[in-house]
Amino acid sequence: MKRPTLSLIAVATALAAVTGFAALTAPDGSAAPEAKAPTTLPVERSSLLCPAPSNSEVAETDYVSYTPATTKAAGTPATGSAAPTAKAELKAAASAATPGGTTAKKPGAAKAPATVTEPGKPVAAEANGPTAPALTGSATGGLAPGWTVQQTTVVTAGGARGMLGVACTAPDTDFWFPAASTAKERQDYVHLTNPDDTAAVADIELYGPEGPLKSQLSEGIPVPAHSSVPVLLSTLTGEAPTADVTVHVTTRSGRVGAVIGAADDKLGSDWLPASADPAGTAVLPGIPADATSVRLVAYAPGEDDAELKIQLVGETGTIVPASAQALHVKSGMTASVDLPDLTRGETGSLLLTPSDPKKSSPFVAALRVTRGKGDKQEVAFIPATAAIGARATVADNRAAGSTLSLTAPGEAAQVKVTASAGTGGGSPVSKTVTVKAGTTTKVTELVPAGLKGSYALTVEPVSGGPVHASRLLTVPTDGIPMFTVQSLVDDRGTVRVPTARQDLSVLDD
Repeated sequence: MKRPTLSLIAVATALAAVTGFAALTAPDGSAAPEAKAPTTLPVERSSLLCPAPSNSEVAETDYVSYTPATTKAAGTPATGSAAPTAKAELKAAASAATPGGTTAKKPGAAKAPATVTEPGKPVAAEANGPTAPALTGSATGGLAPGWTVQQTTVVTAGGARGMLGVACTAPDTDFWFPAASTAKERQDYVHLTNPDDTAAVADIELYGPEGPLKSQLSEGIPVPAHSSVPVLLSTLTGEAPTADVTVHVTTRSGRVGAVIGAADDKLGSDWLPASADPAGTAVLPGIPADATSVRLVAYAPGEDDAELKIQLVGETGTIVPASAQALHVKSGMTASVDLPDLTRGETGSLLLTPSDPKKSSPFVAALRVTRGKGDKQEVAFIPATAAIGARATVADNRAAGSTLSLTAPGEAAQVKVTASAGTGGGSPVSKTVTVKAGTTTKVTELVPAGLKGSYALTVEPVSGGPVHASRLLTVPTDGIPMFTVQSLVDDRGTVRVPTARQDLSVLDD
């Protein structure tokens, strides 16, 4: 009976080593002290992955990297310079072969585009043309909590014409992408980027309106270490082109960053980020006030159908759109509906809830949003987005053209919004914003004093109910209302560490 004893001692010792709070307690039969609440501590390492921006010769890409300054509070460091060992940097990822055997163009020599040296001060860099690579990056020490990188690309001509914006993503093992497509007019690539020293293996599943699409070359896709693999969705299935597809990316081993680059021959292009995890309700925040077309796409991964009530949370209140009041999503199938004349001149967010409050089924969802008309249209995507937890940040805001949308679908809330210093200079400013219950509030006037360059916006809940947020960035080009929308997700800058102690009494027979 020695082996179990040794195993338990090893576990207790490991807990002590990991937490740093363990205390040795003799098994004297005395009552165990009350367990202490978990301690909230700043994370010590963050990882982010950015896809290769574009294959276009006329692509112009801006990177902005930023770690928010933190106020002195329990479990968090004080505002100030990062420790000497802290780093936040991005490196070029290799370009690996696609499942069909085609190797992407090799990138040229790449300099780390945006290296942060101090919290509260964003840095920027540019990369032009088709050779800009995918990037893998990490932040350590005082630069890790809340580190964010925004990649914004403008392509003025060609089939990928448009503005493509994406917040570089953390690696994971499971991603859902409603609103993808294998239609003839669409070129949708899922970009898989591996940040680790060992290879990852990924699977890609496609679901259309009738259920799973028969696929080929979609299982066991190798993603070499520190490499990126772009996979054209239409090459994964022999079935007829499908306008609305849900993509599910999982890994058999390792982890990846995943995002879909979608280009439409007529509507332009943008990045489609992953939806929030399947849930019974969803908020899709920040539909532009002048949206000319909005299409909702949803998928139900569970065993039950999802009956969804559609509501628009606008600037003056929550309404049920006359164009579509509900959506029936069959289990294992992708459903979609057009929502014409949705916003009626108001910035808003879509709220999806069970039609029957007593019957809730999980689903994922995303919006395809179009601005402009005729040959002057541009497209962007808004996925279902979880509420902000402790803090969220979006980088690369401009003096003109940036709109922050804050939605309180339930009870009223207050949030603190901070505009950082600029990449070229300026002083940060903050304000407290009140969001009335059941409304969306837009913030456009918060700009750093003496701004030079671009800046970051950080949102921190103060009181009240959950808040969902996104940022609209508009850069009109040649009469085309180019734009992109980035949802704000919790930056996971802190982690709750349980307090542990050794109790050898558990070894007594």
